[in-house]
Amino acid sequence: MSQSYIIKAEIPSGTIIDNRYIIQKLLGQGGLGRTYLAFDTRRFNEACVLKEFAPTGSGENALEKCRNLFKREARILHQLEHPQIPRFLACFEGDGRLFLVQEFVDGKTYSFVLRERQDLEETFSETEVIQWLKSLLPVLEYIHQHNIIHRDISPDNIMLPDGQNLPVLIDFGVGKQIANLNQNTAPYHMSFVGKMSLVGKVGYAPREQISLGLCSPSSDLYALGVTAAVLLTGRDPSFLMDQYSLEWRWRSYTKVSNDFARVLDKLLADTPKQRYQSSKEVLTDLERLGQFQVMGQSTVLDLPSTVIKQKYQPTFTTQQPHYQYPQTTAGSARSSSSQQQFPVIQPQPQPQPQPQPEQSSLSSARSSSSQSQYPVIEPQPQPQQSSLNPAFIQRCQQELAYYIGPIASLVVEEILEQTPQISPYQFIEFLAREIPDASAGAEFRKHLFS
Repeated sequence: MSQSYIIKAEIPSGTIIDNRYIIQKLLGQGGLGRTYLAFDTRRFNEACVLKEFAPTGSGENALEKCRNLFKREARILHQLEHPQIPRFLACFEGDGRLFLVQEFVDGKTYSFVLRERQDLEETFSETEVIQWLKSLLPVLEYIHQHNIIHRDISPDNIMLPDGQNLPVLIDFGVGKQIANLNQNTAPYHMSFVGKMSLVGKVGYAPREQISLGLCSPSSDLYALGVTAAVLLTGRDPSFLMDQYSLEWRWRSYTKVSNDFARVLDKLLADTPKQRYQSSKEVLTDLERLGQFQVMGQSTVLDLPSTVIKQKYQPTFTTQQPHYQYPQTTAGSARSSSSQQQFPVIQPQPQPQPQPQPEQSSLSSARSSSSQSQYPVIEPQPQPQQSSLNPAFIQRCQQELAYYIGPIASLVVEEILEQTPQISPYQFIEFLAREIPDASAGAEFRKHLFS
């Protein structure tokens, strides 16, 4: 019989854990536990980080899920052996508590380093940020190759160790392993993680992660791009984004070359499909910058924009890395056993219902009015529950979000509200009309009809 997990109090300084680790002080506390600085008495009092499982939620099922997530973190960390990731040292349970032990990184977070510079009225230069990105992108490539998404990249979770130049990526407590832990399957392009494990810092995490719980390698790259913009400008993300249009305005607070600005803008694209899909792609474009930056940054900035576009604009690569995620198409990237439960919907031979002459498509209706309606099929007088399979609806929403971003949830909600008795075929057609690019719309239909 399972028993509820009792939340323990904070461990006092000086307490010896597992007859080995001496607690020094509390370093931090989050939704799943606490982090302590400790000394390992069996390793000549070497400093280490002790992470305790102490969830703040309630409910037996919720606590058990958090417990499983904590154990999964230990398995994930055990896989990682990289000089820019803290080493995993141990995992044990004692006194009704779960613990894992990691290498202690003695240094400063980049939030702290940035504050030090701001005290001197300075920020990071373009050259420094480019080198910083080149140092961190191989780390992201490494974890993504291991089917892990960090999901919480920010200046607080990147450290500069004392006496070293290479940044270190910390806090994998929210890391999400995409592939099934028991199967060696190909990684998904995008993973739906659900509300309970939905994490990410507002301002740094992309909207599909915050709003829908969708995460992918491009989600980490987006957060890395935001962090780079913060280091360049010295401003919080809330000041770098227009509060009405939700467009990035970081260029107003710093001066960088046009070519690097284009790289950063692509990292910060709102729609996942428009972003870089792998760290290798970003590194390729950053290396191209070096081909002309030997001329001097001022030379590039002073050239007419037409010359820069014709002569120095990097060509963004679309070639996939050897481990091939995300896949070339969204459908193939999502081909996993976990999604085989969705019904296979074959196209119906009947012709599509046509809108009335005075009516327009869903896309044009939304662009012309903030209170858009779906006029093809009139809403029922009384609210009705949709006849479509919930799993099918969820799959359609995930697919649509890949093409148009977080607004996909609103589109799905409006269509189901206005046409509760819509057929699966009509539902897919309505969604496809919301994709501006015709070829992408055809690709969307193909994935759901296949």
